[in-house]
Amino acid sequence: MKLYFSPGACSLSPHIVLHELGLSFELVQVDLSSKKTKDGSDFRKINPKGYVPALQLDDGAILTEGPAIVQYLADQKPAAGLAPANGTFARYRLQEWLNFISTELHKQFSPLFNPASTDAVKRAQQERLAERFRQIVAAMGAAPYLMGDQFTVADAYLYTVLTWAGFLGVDLTPFPALKAYMERVEARPAVRATLAAERAAKKG
Repeated sequence: MKLYFSPGACSLSPHIVLHELGLSFELVQVDLSSKKTKDGSDFRKINPKGYVPALQLDDGAILTEGPAIVQYLADQKPAAGLAPANGTFARYRLQEWLNFISTELHKQFSPLFNPASTDAVKRAQQERLAERFRQIVAAMGAAPYLMGDQFTVADAYLYTVLTWAGFLGVDLTPFPALKAYMERVEARPAVRATLAAERAAKKG
């Protein structure tokens, strides 16, 4: 398999999942501004949408969109427990979280990345995010992860999105439970290995 990624982007989520599962894969770095891979190839031939992540399977099939990719990966090693079995209510609960993170967090961060956004727009987005953070903290309660005691692909996605808070000026100080959650996820060996690989790619 090949994972098309850009360091620090939302492709960090499937990158973490690949390490958690111990699957064999190749990383292909993408410049999101030029839409070129590191060897100069046109990334849009892989994903016409022009953004990461994209997963190329050994038979050449391409899968895009992070929530779909991480579920596909988890299903390659169901015993690892990164996603509940298909058809169970717990699987739908996982999909509920993935959709929430995608629409109510990931996309709410987008205006903060846009240099054209006004201060008023940024303030409004930060207020929306703060409300979503409160909802996550309430839903998790004392559980270590989104689905309870088990780390899942939803945690890989939530952690990825939360890493953007620092350099976008989103204050997590009012949410100590989220800061503790991030530290808990970051302590996982697979997550540490992924972050090290992305730091190395960024320097290279």
